[in-house]
Amino acid sequence: MTSHSTPRHAAATSAAAHGPAHAPGPLGRIGLWVTTHRRLTAMVWVLLIVGLGAFAPKVEHELSGAGWQADGSESVATRELVQDHFGGLASHAIQVVVHSSDGPVTEGDGAKVIAEVTRVLEQEPRIAEVVAPQPGATLSADGSTAIVLAGAGADTNEMVRVATDLKGELQDLSTGSVEVNPTGSSLLWSDFNEANLEAMLKSEFMSWPVTLAILVLAFGALVAAGLPLILTLAGLVASAGSLVLINQVVPVSIWAMNFAMMFALALGIDYALFLVVRYRAARAARPDDKSWAIAQTMDTAGKAVLLSGLTVLVSLTAVMLVPSPSFRSMAGGIILSVVFVLAATLTLLPLVLFKLDMKINKFALPWARSGEHRSAAFAAWGERLWRRPVVWGAASLVILVALAAPILGLKTAMPSIKVLPEDASARIGYDQVQDAFGEGAPGTLQIVADTGEAEATSAVLANDPGIAGAMPAMPAADGSDLVMIQAVPTVDPSDPELSATVDRLRADLPGSAQVGGAAVENLDLKTQLDDSTPLVIGVVMVLGFLLLLFALQAPLISLLGTLASLLSTAAAFGVARLIFQEGHGTGLLGFESQGFLDAWAPVFFFAMIFAIAMDYTVFLLASAKEHFERSGDPREAMVGALAHSGRVIFAAGAVMVAVFFTFALSGPIPPKEMGVVLGIAVLLDAFLVRLVLLPVMLRLTGRAAWYTPQWLRRILPDITFAHD
Repeated sequence: MTSHSTPRHAAATSAAAHGPAHAPGPLGRIGLWVTTHRRLTAMVWVLLIVGLGAFAPKVEHELSGAGWQADGSESVATRELVQDHFGGLASHAIQVVVHSSDGPVTEGDGAKVIAEVTRVLEQEPRIAEVVAPQPGATLSADGSTAIVLAGAGADTNEMVRVATDLKGELQDLSTGSVEVNPTGSSLLWSDFNEANLEAMLKSEFMSWPVTLAILVLAFGALVAAGLPLILTLAGLVASAGSLVLINQVVPVSIWAMNFAMMFALALGIDYALFLVVRYRAARAARPDDKSWAIAQTMDTAGKAVLLSGLTVLVSLTAVMLVPSPSFRSMAGGIILSVVFVLAATLTLLPLVLFKLDMKINKFALPWARSGEHRSAAFAAWGERLWRRPVVWGAASLVILVALAAPILGLKTAMPSIKVLPEDASARIGYDQVQDAFGEGAPGTLQIVADTGEAEATSAVLANDPGIAGAMPAMPAADGSDLVMIQAVPTVDPSDPELSATVDRLRADLPGSAQVGGAAVENLDLKTQLDDSTPLVIGVVMVLGFLLLLFALQAPLISLLGTLASLLSTAAAFGVARLIFQEGHGTGLLGFESQGFLDAWAPVFFFAMIFAIAMDYTVFLLASAKEHFERSGDPREAMVGALAHSGRVIFAAGAVMVAVFFTFALSGPIPPKEMGVVLGIAVLLDAFLVRLVLLPVMLRLTGRAAWYTPQWLRRILPDITFAHD
């Protein structure tokens, strides 16, 4: 211990060395129970992993890529009307672009290819009406490009699967002079999912060796380093199988699995690091008592892990407030993975530690000391911060504020076609439609109105400066009293001007008219995200603070710990603006800037960053509270916390940064955004906020950091981290 230990601290240390002063707490009893019921615990986990693992290989095929919509919006209502009454020619219908480089596409080879395309589409039972190219609508003025429309006979999720099943066969119909490229929103999601999956697998392949290397350095032994990866694998397999089963009841986005993979890896390593380091120290203190070491580990590190996991779950639950299926299923997928990883950490890991015991130190590095729980390097760092808190705190603040400054000019929008690789079918078809039918053709609007207001609707469209042209009103296929008018905007679907056009039309069109289309669905989702973001951020922060207060029983440091998370988040988005909006570093990262950050990033990434940041906060402050409970000395609380948890936070942060940055180096723009924003956020949060700024706050607030008013003490349950 440091020279600042008090007699009370020394007595506690002595008690820890010679005999337990207290019976194990609830988590200690769980640890002891699984070690005395080893066969039952192992059997349950084997059945769980094997049973759910049987479904895991189906996850790529079963999960969907759609669901990016604002439930209850006008555009979604319009899509449903079009699907029900107009032969399925809604926003998620498939458009097959047939382009001839040798004469009119409706003659010769072109005519044969169109006939074959029609045959393939008509054979697919999930497609409703197939509409041949129409002059003046889906046949270009020069005759070189035609669009065969395949109406949606299923929901958006199933049509993405239809697109995946058919796109290869349709593209194979191309000849030397005729090119076939399916496009449309269903193809966009199919192509994006394919590119995204490839990027995810590449990133995982790149990150695992780096992760293992960092873990070996952190643990100093190969066997101990492997435990977090085993834990992660168990949680990942179980969550993947669960998502497949849940998808049978409620559609689940493939992104749920992508994020679940990342969080299972990141948090599984965090939690295992904390427990394994603590167990090794406990075994060094009592070489003859494995059971005491398990109970001690669970009552201290296990409690911090449980509270950290609950904080992560609370943060992600707030995302459920966004009324969009994709967001809710993504948050649900991460929550599921965290639950499995948490369960494995608190039941399976104690069993593995008890069984392997000191074998976890096998294949140790020459300089490794298995029982060293207190890091001399981080203790020295703590002393340095204690001596000059203002200098170090101000330096970290300046860096964070400087990086956060660009956030003031951040622009967001829904992803453009640039998120797809240039050779993707949906992107090639998109460009061909734009070249043949006009800049706004890929974002054609669909307006549904009562038959009696068809003329007035057409008149508004004809007079609007944002509309390049509109088709004649189409009567409903089922004879209902509705018409649909398709209108081509003057601008590209990702141009901000389109939003103004849609707002104007909704204000000017007759009362029965509803405006939809794939581009409008994106605009409505962005509006929903913009409206939901302040609510989600507020709920996340309030719930995070309350959970920290519940755990630490200290209002001041709980509030400061919560607010500090905003700094790293703002800095990460500031850097993201420079990269993805302004285009700095596009050559290095290998992408084409869209001129904005994807609209879903602020709300979703904030919840993810806050969850990870609070993870580190709980580890550091739980350790600080444990030291303060033992010694009553603010200096020992701050220095001891860094000495005992600094190395774990440093190693866990390094692993997360490595994992996230591998996503920044591969795949489409959204995974790159995810990798850059999360990687920078973790880098700043782990190394500047948690290892500099938060300890400085403990130093400057002193005993006040741990003060609890008497009235609050009566309300809160008595939670302690110091177990002898």
